[in-house]
Amino acid sequence: SRPGQWRFARVPDLRTGEQGQITVFVVVIMVALLAVAGLVYDGGQALAAKTTAIDIAQEAARAGAQQVNLASFRATGQVVLDAAAASAAAQAYLAGTGTGDTATVTVTGNTVTVAVSSVQPTVFLGLIGIRSLHVTGTATATAESGITGPGAAAPARPAIRALPAAAAGGGGR
Repeated sequence: SRPGQWRFARVPDLRTGEQGQITVFVVVIMVALLAVAGLVYDGGQALAAKTTAIDIAQEAARAGAQQVNLASFRATGQVVLDAAAASAAAQAYLAGTGTGDTATVTVTGNTVTVAVSSVQPTVFLGLIGIRSLHVTGTATATAESGITGPGAAAPARPAIRALPAAAAGGGGR
């Protein structure tokens, strides 16, 4: 080499025989990240849809369980559910929600059971082939008379008495 001339050594090609491997790695990582994002976002949406389905089923079951056969109740004092009216009331509530969900109503004795099914479309999971998630919510209500359950026997709270104005610091001049 001549004086004053820079000499550059050729750097060996480190990628020899490995062309395209980084691309495959990036594609695999991106698919994995989309799957995780899909599980988080679409899973959350499905959970919210399930909660809504349960809420609708509970209210429809309650609407049905209120359809007591009044003639039988007045004659015997026993609560007897009017099965046809209970089923109709639950179906009417379901139709009034306007969600378009499918539901089944079952009346057995004094118990109304409602199962609501819904299809939740996906956003991120649709990119990997899962277009929708199926969610269901089920609830049961029983027709009963009076107040029953653990809270029925709870003792009454003592009344809070107001202090006279002078004792409470009021009434001063």
